[in-house]
Amino acid sequence: MSDLERLGNRGTLYSTGWYALLEGEPVANFDWHAERSDLSGIALLDRAPESDGIDLRAVRLYRRQRVRDKMAEYGVDAVILSDPVNIRYATGTRNMQVFSQRNAPARYLLLTRDRSILFEFTGCAHLAQGYETIDEVRPSSTASFVAAGPEIAARERRWAIEMADLIGELAGTGATVGLERLNAGAAIALKDCGLTIVDAQQPVEMARAIKSPEEMKCVIASLRATEIGVGKLREAIRPGLTENELWSVLHQSIIAQNGDYCETRLLNAGARTNPWFQETSSNIIGENELIALDTDVVGCHGYYSDFSRTFHSGPGRPAAAQRDLYKTAYEQVQHNMDILKPGMSFRDYADRAWDIPEKYYANRYYLSAHGCGMTGEYPYLYHHGDFPDAGYDGVVEPGMTICVESYIGADGGKEGVKLEQQVLITETGLELLSQFPFEDDLLQGS
Repeated sequence: MSDLERLGNRGTLYSTGWYALLEGEPVANFDWHAERSDLSGIALLDRAPESDGIDLRAVRLYRRQRVRDKMAEYGVDAVILSDPVNIRYATGTRNMQVFSQRNAPARYLLLTRDRSILFEFTGCAHLAQGYETIDEVRPSSTASFVAAGPEIAARERRWAIEMADLIGELAGTGATVGLERLNAGAAIALKDCGLTIVDAQQPVEMARAIKSPEEMKCVIASLRATEIGVGKLREAIRPGLTENELWSVLHQSIIAQNGDYCETRLLNAGARTNPWFQETSSNIIGENELIALDTDVVGCHGYYSDFSRTFHSGPGRPAAAQRDLYKTAYEQVQHNMDILKPGMSFRDYADRAWDIPEKYYANRYYLSAHGCGMTGEYPYLYHHGDFPDAGYDGVVEPGMTICVESYIGADGGKEGVKLEQQVLITETGLELLSQFPFEDDLLQGS
């Protein structure tokens, strides 16, 4: 009898201290904390000084309701979220975020219109205790090749049957299910179980785009912590350091303040500032060079602190060419912030955005602006010249947090400047969120 046939009349999945049992078959699912009675002090990972004055319960419930509202709007009966950022958005739970990103589905969330079940990684169920956004915690079954080896197809079928049966109980036969970041075999097996499969990205991204006032307190707390880290980085600048050594100063500060990680490696010096997107390296910072940084920090509460600054290594004053680059980038950011308004269409923004001088156009940043929440997110706002091929229309709405971008560096030029500001769209205009200062010695006239 095949695994699929044997599991056709699936029994109840339940957990003990050491195993999860599926139709009498033991699966290695350990829970070393099952008998503990002292979990209340470690249940909520966001209990920290930066949480003072923030109603995190209200934040979590708002975000979960946003997802459910968008599911209803787009006709989705259930979603299976495996992206750890989206799981944190919908529930507030955090666990091995980077590991989970590359081992999907190692932990996953089943969310229906009235039920929230978190399938947590082996031995980690205790981490989800105390969250009002979760109705039940179950052990996950990691349907990946690393976990199952050559038995991956059978593991995927078992996983799909289990999930399809549960979805049928909660959302009805033939439910429409939104998926994200699953291996192809698991998704195909779910479809073979009679479910209608759609992409979960649209309802989740549209949910995340609008922040509540209480949620904005989390955004600001993350920004203030990141600004402390960037301040320490700036103070540490000296010729002779490697880019990696300088960049590590930011990491240390972020982790010490209960942040998570830097999502990219974007700190470069001298000739490595042009073109952009050269990853941080062992390059030694020289005298009187530009040093460009994009924070890309997943900070405290899981919120993305995304602003860019460019510094000068000294010991001399910035050269005229360096100041010209900096002032040009600053002009682009300020102009595009000035035109952003609630109710503006994405197309209108592109039409009114700052015209990039021809000599800098080839090396332009790939976006003019983008949404920002727990990561970079919807919407993407494109340059006027790129809009016909890459752009899409929509409306800038109150509650969106937007990062306004600039990279200025001539094609074949010696150096470049990266600047970026994070703002909140309000009912009447915008509010500047990122408060780290610009460099006076680079803004001065030639």
